[in-house]
Amino acid sequence: MNLTGHSFIGSSRASDSNTTFQVTNPATGQLLEPAFHSASTDDLKKAVSLATEAFQTYSQTDSKTRSNFLRTISEKINAAGPDITPRMMAESGLPEPRCEGERGRTVGQLNMFADLIEEGSWVDARIETANLDRSPIPKPDLRSMRRPLGPVAVFCASNFPLAFSVAGGDTASALAAGCPVVVRAHAAHAGTAEIIAIAIQAAVAECEMPEGTFSLVFDSGIELGAALVANSDIKAIGFTGSRAGGRALMDAAAARPEPIPVFAEMSSVNPIFILPGAMAERGEAIAQGLVGSVTLGAGQFCTCPGLVFGNVSETFESTLKSGFSEITPATMLHSGIHQNFVKGLTNLQSQDGVGTIEQVESKEANKAGAAILKASASQFINNPKLNEEIFGPSSLVIDCSSRDEMLAAASKLEGQLTATIHGTDEELSEAGDLVQILEQKAGRVIINSFPTGVEVNSSMVHGGPYPATSDGASTSVGTGAILRYTRPVSYQGFPDFGLPAELQNANPLGIARLVDGKLEH
Repeated sequence: MNLTGHSFIGSSRASDSNTTFQVTNPATGQLLEPAFHSASTDDLKKAVSLATEAFQTYSQTDSKTRSNFLRTISEKINAAGPDITPRMMAESGLPEPRCEGERGRTVGQLNMFADLIEEGSWVDARIETANLDRSPIPKPDLRSMRRPLGPVAVFCASNFPLAFSVAGGDTASALAAGCPVVVRAHAAHAGTAEIIAIAIQAAVAECEMPEGTFSLVFDSGIELGAALVANSDIKAIGFTGSRAGGRALMDAAAARPEPIPVFAEMSSVNPIFILPGAMAERGEAIAQGLVGSVTLGAGQFCTCPGLVFGNVSETFESTLKSGFSEITPATMLHSGIHQNFVKGLTNLQSQDGVGTIEQVESKEANKAGAAILKASASQFINNPKLNEEIFGPSSLVIDCSSRDEMLAAASKLEGQLTATIHGTDEELSEAGDLVQILEQKAGRVIINSFPTGVEVNSSMVHGGPYPATSDGASTSVGTGAILRYTRPVSYQGFPDFGLPAELQNANPLGIARLVDGKLEH
């Protein structure tokens, strides 16, 4: 496929600009063609203006029209697989199976949302029929459902060039909700972004969607992103990345004359708690599983377990040492991630009381050696720096000498995407106090497994209290993600013909609705 490196402004391409950048192959250091042209502020304004205009039409499309649009996008992405995979591999250093798998997940998400909106009950239709004879005040006819917010700005993630990027979960859920999308591509995988944008643009044309339904802008700096957040016609932000980046977007959005919601996934250490019985019965197997989970994909998953709590046995520690020593240094997604990993690991090792169980050294550019460190519970409880995320293949084992120490350490945790408990059936039946703490700290609590691997379905919660996300009431994965880009609207006293189909008396769409307090189909 011939890539041009120009931004997508609705159905058009932006012109050449004076500011260009190239993507670097993280495995070889080679600069990849073509040069990408950073969009201008005028390009950005036009993209948002087109999205604002498109919203008036796109938000009113029926569920079958939108679901067909999402399915068409998925078909075109699948068809572009022979172009996507080699470019994604060159830009990310990821192996072919991971690239193919992530494309499957991206396509699956689009089809999942197509199914969701086609079925229709997600709008949470609620009907309270009138009772004009009610005393002392007549009861009005009042009906409500969820409606789209408006144009959404999506910031692509660095660690998922497909599933959390141009056509990833944020874009898919926003489009499903009825919101046009303006995407800011990640500079580390701009070529992959362009291929996906071509597919979406083709689907917009084929399905006869309004021109501004989708735009994508390239930018190697931060100025364009700041301008996107500040634009008064943008009504919500989707972001996956660092805490610093997410926090900057949150502050910028809150400082607007009209503040808007930011749905940012940012920082998580995904703690694992190993209860004594599980440590004694299967400590070796848990340690082996932990090695695989921490080092999977060079530790570049937002659910990588960065903290492990338990009364550490000799077998457990020796298995960790042996397992980590056998991990070959792996290429990280780009040099910035590698530099931050090395810096974070060095800072953690400099903290009082932090020791090293095993560390694999790497002298090769952009390759990370895995590391497993250790500290005591008292050191963790008294030093907040031991709570900080290090994005990459490392974890910190916290030795807890008693149950009280483990509970105290759990109480010191920040907000997390996940928290995991390994225990015997007897221990788990008595672990209510630990579960109660962890369900207040995390969006997903896991028993006897590992947090890496995020199932995409209606029950998944991929979110959590700050700083895991900016909005702990939301999820960025699963069907619940659509709710982020909607708001409830009530219709009082409307004639039946003036109501959205979802709220009309005959229920023409056949969806589940709450009618006078009772769920009906």
